[in-house]
Amino acid sequence: MADHTDLLVIGAGPYAYSAAAYARDRGIGTRIVGRPMAFWRDQMPADMYLRSGPDWHLDARGEDTFAAFFEDRGLDPADHDPIPIDLFLDHTDWFADRKQLPVEQRMVEELTRPDGQYVARMSDGDTITAEKVLAVPGIAPYAAVPEWADAVPAQRRSHTSGLVRFDDLAGARVVIVGGRQSAYEWAALLCDHGAERVDVVHRHDTPEFAKVSWAFVNEYVEQTLATRGWWRHLPKARQTEIATRFWQVGRLTLEHWLVPRLDPAVVHRHPRTEVTEVDTGTGDAVRLTLSDGEALEADHVVFASGYRADLSRVPYLRGVIDRISVTDGFPDLTEGFETSLDGLYVVGFSATRDFGPFYGFTKGCPSAARIVVDEMLRQPTSGGA
Repeated sequence: MADHTDLLVIGAGPYAYSAAAYARDRGIGTRIVGRPMAFWRDQMPADMYLRSGPDWHLDARGEDTFAAFFEDRGLDPADHDPIPIDLFLDHTDWFADRKQLPVEQRMVEELTRPDGQYVARMSDGDTITAEKVLAVPGIAPYAAVPEWADAVPAQRRSHTSGLVRFDDLAGARVVIVGGRQSAYEWAALLCDHGAERVDVVHRHDTPEFAKVSWAFVNEYVEQTLATRGWWRHLPKARQTEIATRFWQVGRLTLEHWLVPRLDPAVVHRHPRTEVTEVDTGTGDAVRLTLSDGEALEADHVVFASGYRADLSRVPYLRGVIDRISVTDGFPDLTEGFETSLDGLYVVGFSATRDFGPFYGFTKGCPSAARIVVDEMLRQPTSGGA
């Protein structure tokens, strides 16, 4: 007989932790499956830093916060600015322990809904049935690359999400395609690990490097909590205004602490250019011709080209994807994060079209948890363990 639960949370990243903890606090029988913080552990460099500070946390109740973790561990935030990723991961482990949040470290192979209940077929062959499912695919399935990416041999190309160790590129010539935070942070990491030359190619101007404040986001999250459906009911002009400000702070301005690590003898910037031709017939190197006529030879090409939502790329949803309404790759969500398939909810990056760009960052975790769990409680389950 299959195991049963009221709520199955698929994923074990920040949004999943927040929602699962809050659901359990509110009395919903909840199970969470996945590898704890897998994307952060396996697809982010161990020596990278966060752009956010200790004021961004996971607890919908505002108790076991990142600031509370600092206090509990006797740490001074001033000594950890910027915050190293390993400290953030220590905090998530601490949060899971404080919330008594057991994560079943196995993967969902396929989710179906044959008779009004969800059935998750697990990687170990077991099944779990659930009244409701919260899918939290994060950004891992959505890595985006330029159309010409396949012209580069597979062994000589990586997306930033797939290049997290750099020792093999010591002495190498690397071209990074993209010009936002990940592009320049990967350039800094390549400098740290002894790359011979790093060329950063992007279509926009060279971004500014400066200390920025994310405090402006607080108002938007508070509005989302105070007014059901706040983002979707904003005039389009206001949405554009907010998105533009978010873009200016989060994308057009990069962290000032990168500057000392971008060795000018190694890092060469190519603003307002793009790759127009790829030639792999030049020995072991890849030759990239830019729109300004310059040619670059690379031992490796890194695509710092971000992520593009496409719900059909989430493997475990293939059994239900034809029943989920999607627009431009994003699921069409209700004001409570529910998809068009009753009882299936989605939070995180996949929800940014309907809830605003700030829900692609950890800042949105506590409020998303409150909204989605409150929505589930509007529609009580039929019971379960």
